[in-house]
Amino acid sequence: MPRKLVIFGNGLGMAISPTHFSLQPALEEIWEREGFLSDAQKQLIQRCLGRAGAPNGEHELDKLHLAITYCKSLNEIGGGDVHWLNEDGQNFPEITAKYIHKVATKLHNYDGGLPKGFENSLVEFVKGTQSHIATLNYDKLLYNSFLDNGVFGSYYDTALVDGMLNSGFSADALERKNPNKFGYYLHLHGSPLFTNCGESVRKLHRDDLTLDVDEASEHIVLTHVKHKPSVIAGSRVLSTYWDYLRFALSEVEEVLLFGYSGLDNHLNVLLRPYLKSIPVRVIEWDDSDNKAGLASRQAYWNGALGSNVTLRHFKNITEFNEW
Repeated sequence: MPRKLVIFGNGLGMAISPTHFSLQPALEEIWEREGFLSDAQKQLIQRCLGRAGAPNGEHELDKLHLAITYCKSLNEIGGGDVHWLNEDGQNFPEITAKYIHKVATKLHNYDGGLPKGFENSLVEFVKGTQSHIATLNYDKLLYNSFLDNGVFGSYYDTALVDGMLNSGFSADALERKNPNKFGYYLHLHGSPLFTNCGESVRKLHRDDLTLDVDEASEHIVLTHVKHKPSVIAGSRVLSTYWDYLRFALSEVEEVLLFGYSGLDNHLNVLLRPYLKSIPVRVIEWDDSDNKAGLASRQAYWNGALGSNVTLRHFKNITEFNEW
């Protein structure tokens, strides 16, 4: 079976537990978490949003992202006896980064796993082909499954690598050396497991990631879609993964988009030139009972990615096993 690239979106988690993997409840739960955000910190965020309460989805994080950017710039030039910003303003980027990290941690720490039939077929496929896996979400469904089923192994005996060593992230660890043929596990939008440790970026053990961890992570893409490329560019880990996404596309014979909404234009723009010569299958949830819904989505994907798109609809996408 030829090597492929499978890109997973949040639809995988939503098919298993829509209550847990919905973003809005996580944003609200962390907002109300006792002992985390002070009233003054909440007021700063609310002033950015222009209303009271927690952010309402990624689309409402636009102003928040801009405020973080401005505060970072003023922090860089604001030294001296009188700072441009008061103490809360100086700490605003770090406070907000910790909030985003806790939200991602909440989404990540799901106690359940993949349905066994789906898991077994996926694991067998990845081991047999060393196909590339890329994720746009923050959960540990795939990560747990691959760890527990031997998809990740030693450097010279593994189906996938993500460049994370005990010493921290290393782009060199993604380079194949004979007889390596491993594929890549690319956290395209980051992971709450990634933490800064001095000059290095390390990956926490799964059991060490809890809501008690206060991490101002630079390696999570949770913002308005138009700002996602700048967050990626600001992380050497994430930017490396996107570089390797291009390499992965250069050596695969098919791309599968699994549970991906199609709304991340930065991904669509990158994919489109490659998909002129590589077939792509889109696996998504069917929320309609008529052919008009399928035709509408087909037209959407043809516009987003080109005409070389095969669309498959499932009432539950975890029923898919045609890797």
